Amino acid sequence: MAASRSNPTKLSPADAFTAHTRRSAHPALAEFAGGLSFELDPFQRTSCQALEAGHGVLVCAPTGAGKTVVGEFAVHLALKEGRKCFYTTPIKALSNQKYADLCERHGSDAVGLLTGDTSINGEAQVVVMTTEVLRNMLYAGSRSLDQLGYVVMDEVHYLADRFRGAVWEEVILHLPEYVQVASLSATVSNAEEFGEWLQEVRGDTTVVVDEHRPVPLWQHMQVGPRMFDLFGGETADRELQINPNLLRHTQELARVHLPYGGRRGGPNAKRKGPRPPRFAPPSRVEMLTSLDAAGLLPAIVFIFSRNGCDQAVAQCMRAGLRLTTEAEIDEIREVIDEHTTNLPESDLAVLGFWEWREALERGLAAHHAGLLPAFKETVEELFVRGLVKAVFATETLALGINMPARTVVLERLVKFNGESHVDLSPGEYTQLTGRAGRRGIDIEGHAVVVWQPGVDPKQVAGLASTRTYPLRSSFRPGYNMAVNLVQRVGQDAARELLEQSFAQFQADRSVVGLSRRVDRNSEALTGYAEAMRCHLGDFEEYFDLRRRISEREKNLARQNRQSRRAEAAKSLEKLRKGDVISVPAGRRSGLAVVIDPGLEPMGEPRPLVVTEDRWSGRLSVADFTSPVEPLGKMKLPKQVDTRSPKSRRDLAATLRNTGLAPSSGRSKRRSDATDDAELATLRRALKAHPCHGCDEREGHARWAERYERLRGENENLRRKVAATTHSLARSFDRIVALLTERDYLPVEGSSEGQVTQHGRRLSRLYSESDLLAAECLRVETWRGLGPAELAAVVSSLVYESRREGLAPQVPSGPVSDALAATWRLWAELEDDERRHKLDRTREPDAGFAWPVFRWARGESLEKVLTAAESSGHELSAGDFVRWCRQVIDLLDQIREVVGVADPVGSAAAKAVTAIRRGVVAAGAV
Repeated sequence: MAASRSNPTKLSPADAFTAHTRRSAHPALAEFAGGLSFELDPFQRTSCQALEAGHGVLVCAPTGAGKTVVGEFAVHLALKEGRKCFYTTPIKALSNQKYADLCERHGSDAVGLLTGDTSINGEAQVVVMTTEVLRNMLYAGSRSLDQLGYVVMDEVHYLADRFRGAVWEEVILHLPEYVQVASLSATVSNAEEFGEWLQEVRGDTTVVVDEHRPVPLWQHMQVGPRMFDLFGGETADRELQINPNLLRHTQELARVHLPYGGRRGGPNAKRKGPRPPRFAPPSRVEMLTSLDAAGLLPAIVFIFSRNGCDQAVAQCMRAGLRLTTEAEIDEIREVIDEHTTNLPESDLAVLGFWEWREALERGLAAHHAGLLPAFKETVEELFVRGLVKAVFATETLALGINMPARTVVLERLVKFNGESHVDLSPGEYTQLTGRAGRRGIDIEGHAVVVWQPGVDPKQVAGLASTRTYPLRSSFRPGYNMAVNLVQRVGQDAARELLEQSFAQFQADRSVVGLSRRVDRNSEALTGYAEAMRCHLGDFEEYFDLRRRISEREKNLARQNRQSRRAEAAKSLEKLRKGDVISVPAGRRSGLAVVIDPGLEPMGEPRPLVVTEDRWSGRLSVADFTSPVEPLGKMKLPKQVDTRSPKSRRDLAATLRNTGLAPSSGRSKRRSDATDDAELATLRRALKAHPCHGCDEREGHARWAERYERLRGENENLRRKVAATTHSLARSFDRIVALLTERDYLPVEGSSEGQVTQHGRRLSRLYSESDLLAAECLRVETWRGLGPAELAAVVSSLVYESRREGLAPQVPSGPVSDALAATWRLWAELEDDERRHKLDRTREPDAGFAWPVFRWARGESLEKVLTAAESSGHELSAGDFVRWCRQVIDLLDQIREVVGVADPVGSAAAKAVTAIRRGVVAAGAV
């Protein structure tokens, strides 16, 4: 019995001695591991041992592998040694989740939380924070940094993010040398390169890379009603082989079906013979039902569209799909009540609360950036607890909090990146499918790609088997960074510090490869020039004529569209009450009667109409492709209540009985291209050119296109090579020159600590438009504004419309004047930035001015959102709350920078109080 007690797991004497030696060498790790309910994986143990030995550590491992255990061990070491540990995360939701985890393990007295709008126990021994908070503390020389021993940088691969990535490098470069950094990253293919840089700037750093998934991932393709394995074994070289049954089946279907919603050969293709049937992929209801039958729920279905996610939930609801039991419904209701108890009762209807609740009770939810924070947090908790069985999500979920599933479904392999539709990269595919397989719950995870014609299983196999996800630095100096660096270390030392960045480290390494590409391209250009040579004349000159014709035609088409829009706007101004008009296209197409012409002194007219389909609302110039002509007149009562269903029904019936028919809406108009003298001259020159009569003209033209593309690429490469060396230091020098001109840095040069009063203000403004905000304070553009007015104007510096549309309407008077002054300052600043060859400050966007102005004045959420929709700038409740909180953040900074004794600071403080109410305040912790 004694032997059993001393060696309870019955290890062999040799194994027992090894275990004892390991415990003796790493006592802190032994103590930490003893409190865990699972055995540490080798990569976790190696990483923790490096930390205990006093090294920094970079841990690269797949999603769900358990990297955070290393971060938690850093917390354990800090508590054991009586030092501080800061645990940084990229997003607030992840900070909240980690704060809750650490409080549960170490108690709320030992753990604090600092995010943009939350401060809980900020002087605790362990503080969870967003990375920006730590950056700001470093620049401010905060006393909270005293006794700091460890910093955990969770999701450190965020330094590749082009908007926020620089913050991670700033923190790594500015942390004192004695602080041990534990960097936790997703699997990246250049981990060794990143580790080399960390060793260079932070000293001894252990790099631990683990590509083993703790839960195996199986790849599938859903083809109609059947699901196939993507891979069907291995070749003799141990390479994965595509399932031959899948290839055969998809090739047969592709031959006989058109893509869903499309036509073979493109929209202009001429049809010969009978039209082939369209292929319809399985509906979402069918997909979830089959996954449920196969025991593959819970699932995340990635749809790269917010509206698509909401529509998917609605589709499943209409079909009556239910994935939950009665017992689960009771649990779901408890969680919903817990997260939404602070939401105002009066706002529930406009928030779509009851529809959202019913979907959750059925086990269904959407998850995207447009959700109300309270809704999003509820969905996350219910999904983690296995109560929500299917989440339709945008790709932001893959970058966010820990929400693993048994199965991940990708409906498409193309997403919109904000500018165009692009194919998923292998890194993005790996990140999305990495959510499949819950450690400790699932034996295996499953990734399913929905097939449709045009999707090649070989392409999917390439995405699934490629492990190239290189980490690329997005670091570049900005105005706030430059002022802070000069204030802390002086210009010369600041320049040296920038030379140590990961961005410069990678840039210096890339020059060799770029030079080789330039040489290869130059050889190829010689061959292309030979291939496009024409025996009749100078084909390069001929091709230039073709290019100029194409550009002129595009310019004329654009001018034509603008002219038609101006004519349509002018015709709308002539409409009067009772006019019957024809709406040519869109959801409101057909007859409509004008209730109110909607003439605006400062903007385009927006007539209020009732259509023959009983819809009532305001139209805009965008609804008309040509000038509007009244078709007739309808007698209307003096007062028309368009909110009354009966009134709308009666008006629609009268409208249909007028006997008037909708017009086509397209007036015949002579194209500007027909009369353009420049275009006619170019076309004559083209036809007169000797090469125009060449039999091989189009073949030469194809080679000329390739030549032009490659020549442009080669010129860009040459410029990159020239600009790469010391590129960040040169950019910093240009920023310093501009800041000196505008009195943020002294003219005589700045040693450590020397910045002007305006420079000190700028050093405390952390915003994408930091210098523009500082300029508005410097020249007192916002002085005299009330709280709601200041909120409206400040919103233009943070808000960014998701899509281009109508010019936003803004409150008249002081708001309009202050916005105009802000725009003038921005235009002057942009001119200076262009002169100094700097990145341009983003143009102010007044699209959120009216909503935040109304809200700050105390109007209801329903009124604010309804007014936004009627003005053509629809906002979801989640977006409204998110933008309000960003406005609050900048207003708070302004208050701190100028002080409440200043009229602008006082207005900013009052504006923050006015905005932070109702749904904006709910769940702000």
